[in-house]
Amino acid sequence: MKNIWKSVISLSLGTTVLAGATFAVERDAANYVGVKTCGICHKKDDCGNQFAKWQVSPHAKAFETLGTPEAKEVGKKFGVDNPQTSGKCLKCHSTAYNFTEAVTTEKIKPEDGVVCESCHGPGKKYMTKTTMEDKAKAVAAGLVDPATQSCKLCHNDQSPSFKGFDEKAMVEKIAHPDPKVKH
Repeated sequence: MKNIWKSVISLSLGTTVLAGATFAVERDAANYVGVKTCGICHKKDDCGNQFAKWQVSPHAKAFETLGTPEAKEVGKKFGVDNPQTSGKCLKCHSTAYNFTEAVTTEKIKPEDGVVCESCHGPGKKYMTKTTMEDKAKAVAAGLVDPATQSCKLCHNDQSPSFKGFDEKAMVEKIAHPDPKVKH
């Protein structure tokens, strides 16, 4: 009962609670804008074309992965007939589920997989050019920075295929920096 109340209280405060960890990041599904909106600005080569890098990433293919024979085999062990329709799987394999077991936004389709906003937070409040040009302003408006705060929402021991998580190695694997931004 204590954990249920912690979750209710935390959700009302705009935080996410998962596996005993609290992440002070607003994840209001009403503030998702969808990957196509992110792609408007983030598909330009002079900015690093993050959209193209995402498209070939495991995150973009997260929903597709659930259709593999391996995923179906893992699903059977947990009473899941079809991982591509199970909230147990889609809570991490689709941003449309917003880390829950039900679709929470129509702005993102389950088939889109894990989109920008799973890691960087719902974009509605920080997506304007003037906001994004000022990192502090973007963070104040909801941009999750560093985005690695979001990794363990899914990459944790609640995942049936979890074998540990090397944050540094994974960040290098999915890196998609803007060459104009100094880190």
